[in-house]
This record gives sequence, structure tokens and C-alpha cells, in this order.
Amino acid sequence: MPTQIPNIIYDNHGRPITYLRLAVTDRCNLRCFYCMPEVGVKYLPKSKLLTYEEMLRTVSVLSELGISKVRITGGEPFVRHNMIDFMYQLSEIEGINELNITTNGILTGKYIRQMKEMGVRAVNLSLDTLDKKRFFEIARRDEFDIVYKTLFDLLDAGFEVKVNAVVMDGKNTKDILPLVELTRNHKVSIRFIEEMPFNGEGAHYPKLEWNLHRILSEIKSKYPDLQKLTDSPNSTSYNYQVPNYQGNVGIIAAFSRTFCGTCNRIRLTATGDLKTCLYDDGVLNIRDLLRSGITNEDLKNTFLQVFKNRPKDGFEAERGRKSVISESMTTIGG
Repeated sequence: MPTQIPNIIYDNHGRPITYLRLAVTDRCNLRCFYCMPEVGVKYLPKSKLLTYEEMLRTVSVLSELGISKVRITGGEPFVRHNMIDFMYQLSEIEGINELNITTNGILTGKYIRQMKEMGVRAVNLSLDTLDKKRFFEIARRDEFDIVYKTLFDLLDAGFEVKVNAVVMDGKNTKDILPLVELTRNHKVSIRFIEEMPFNGEGAHYPKLEWNLHRILSEIKSKYPDLQKLTDSPNSTSYNYQVPNYQGNVGIIAAFSRTFCGTCNRIRLTATGDLKTCLYDDGVLNIRDLLRSGITNEDLKNTFLQVFKNRPKDGFEAERGRKSVISESMTTIGG
């Protein structure tokens, strides 16, 4: 058990909980292969989603319990109206020291100046390929040029940019080395992510074909002098750098789940389901509690209770589910 710091909540495994991933919508303007079926998913009516006021209240309560970092996710956050105004309000909550966002980049460009003004430092950009044709095959939308431009606009504006690339057998494995090469002249972090079964259909393959070991082996086939970097505390990625390259490379074992021992994050879906692990099916619904008239103090105590019953890892969380995994990543947040 680590030495406990005042105003930091620890779970039943001694892990601090300081990071909230907040999904603001279940809607998206792409139809990515690994995220949802080609026909899309049935979007929920607005009344089922947390309002901005409910999100702000929840984050304020969580900040008093030690949450200091918030990442906005979706769906695609910027498809929700007035998102940038909501982000300004989030950035002003006392105790929230870091506000970041994950986006597909299609609608992001016009908000870059405002994100800088409010203090957003880091942006995760979903980009699974540098090939326009493969982008269309994966995302099922012809938006590559916009997303690619957004990448460099973000870099030019001084954001810490991580490119999230989900590695899919038969889809984009040819892009692994070109994406690594992007780090030669650009201060960008490329994050290769093992594919997970959160696509609305379940797993695409009988077994995971491209795990962290195979991805790393592929990178080393061209860059045998790849150097291991020191991973930051609570890092979900194993990080590397090609000598003398400006950027770096990471591999996220999202399916193998080898980073659970240092997990400091919780998730809140757009419908208010609190997930203390990506692989659980929700431990309680915050939306229903808020609309029932719960006080902030009782809400704090409820959070404390569920944090003390957190699964050890993603495998334990999956075993505790009431049903097999069938949801889409758009419904649970990235």
C-alpha cells in the first residue's frame, strides 16, 4: 500500500483514483470497423444522456475526492452542441488541474484556439492509417484529408499530441511502420492499441492476432535499435523511441490487460454509467442518482463505497459482468 496523500482516494488494491474519462455523447460521425457495426448503433434519446449540468456537478463532487484529471471522450465529443462552452466550465472547476480530449479530428480544427486558451495541453487523435484508401475502409467515411490536416494543426499549435491507432489484422498492419516513421521529424506520440471486442458485435477474431509482442516485433524488424523509455506512473502504454527521432512510440495492451496494476482511472458513460474498469458493465448509474435528488454528500459516500469494491484487473471485471461483451466503444467512452 503506497503512502496515502490527503484528498486522494485509494481503491481496495491500493491504487489512487485521480483520473476520470468522461464520455459526453454516444454519437459519432465515423463508423470505424473496431468501434461499431457498419450500420451504426441505435443512438439514445437526449433525455437518457447526462446533461452538461449533471456532468459538471458530478465532476465537482469527484474533484473533492481527489480526481484532478479529466479526459473528454465520446463518441466524438464535438458532435455534441456547445461542447466548447462546456469544456470552459469544466476547466474552471477547482481541483481539476488537467483537462484533455480524445477526438477523431473532423470537427476539431475550429476549436484549437479556444482549447489553448482554456489550458488544454494534450489531445489524443484517432488515426489508424496514413493511407487514404485504408482510412475509408476502416472508418467508412471519406474524411482522411481533414483528420490529417488536424494532426499538423494541433502540432503547430503546441499541443502534446498522441495518435491512437488500433491495430487490426488484415486492415492496417501495413501502417505500423509508416506511423512509426512519422516520429522522425515530428514531436508526436504514436500509440498502437490492441483491438478490443467493444464494437457492438463482439470480438472479430477467435484470438487476438496482433498483441503487444507482435506489434513490437514488427516495429523492431525495421528499427532494431529501438530504445525503451521509462514509463510514467499509471501509464497504460509501454513506450519506446527510435534513436534521434523527435517523437516516440507506445503500445497499449488493451486486450492483454497487463497495465491494470497501476490503473488510476474511472469512466463515466454518456448515459451516466460509472465504470471502475473498462471491462465491467457499469457499477451504478449516476444519472438516476442525480435525478432522484441525492445530496452531494451522499453521492460522495456512494463513490467511496464502489471504489472500495473495485476489481483487481480487467479479467476479474469481465468475469463479473452480467452479460457477455456486446456494447460499442461509442457507448462506453474511449
